[in-house]
Amino acid sequence: MCDDLTQEDNERYAQNQLNRRQFVAGLVGASLAMYFPISANAMSVTEATVNVTTPDGSADCYFVHPASGKHPAVILWPDILGLRPAFELMGKRLAQAGYAVLVVNPFYRSQKAPVVGEGASYADEATRTAVTALAKTLSPATHVIDAKAFVGFLDQQAAVDSSKKIGTMGYCMSGAIAFRTAATIPQRIGAVASFHGGGLVSDSPDSPHLLIPKTNAQFLIAIAENDDQRDVEAKNVLRKSFADAKVKAEVEVYAGALHGWCPPDSRVYHQEQAERAWSRLLALFEAALV
Repeated sequence: MCDDLTQEDNERYAQNQLNRRQFVAGLVGASLAMYFPISANAMSVTEATVNVTTPDGSADCYFVHPASGKHPAVILWPDILGLRPAFELMGKRLAQAGYAVLVVNPFYRSQKAPVVGEGASYADEATRTAVTALAKTLSPATHVIDAKAFVGFLDQQAAVDSSKKIGTMGYCMSGAIAFRTAATIPQRIGAVASFHGGGLVSDSPDSPHLLIPKTNAQFLIAIAENDDQRDVEAKNVLRKSFADAKVKAEVEVYAGALHGWCPPDSRVYHQEQAERAWSRLLALFEAALV
């Protein structure tokens, strides 16, 4: 999770990789694609900025899907830095694998995307202050409102096969949102993936792990090594919660990967482990979105 201790770990790592991290942080759009190998079977896609009406306003989102046919849908919730080129690229890559992907702006109530500038880092104090304030405008109630609106939008799209289950995936703060999406619309959500998700297990009565029995999905929980070191019991609580609810789940700590290792614009991007996590995501969706 994004806390001061984890941030200290990430900063030490980033300093050891300074030249490469500065280079990666300066990349946007197509340049970031160099970190994503393109499959020989990649589908051609159609992409657009769309506005999804919710009870709280209009959410600006990036919608990308194969250029023809109907496909299982996926809701991609970005990390605390919000909807930006790196996450659009991730959504596009998933669409090339055969999914209709809605990459959302979770902060639409306050600001249109992008909410940070090119190369922005959570390590920067001004950026951290700004996005933390935006994150505090969200709550379990807004998560539920948005989950219903985004699922409703997807089920109306010509590119979406509404006979198939929907996948939902989150990074950092949005791992919890992915859990809540699955519990809110269990009849539609068939797969949940959380990458370096924060706050999945807590003593709060609204802790995401308590929602597991309310879901009807398969789960992939990819945990950063330093997040695990800060809370060594969280993975065990998750595993027991999944087992008790008889919910199929893969819960794994990714060795050498720090909080935030998956997005290609992250200062601690770990390409090898990010690719392994991506391969497990594709396996999850192939098995569960039926």
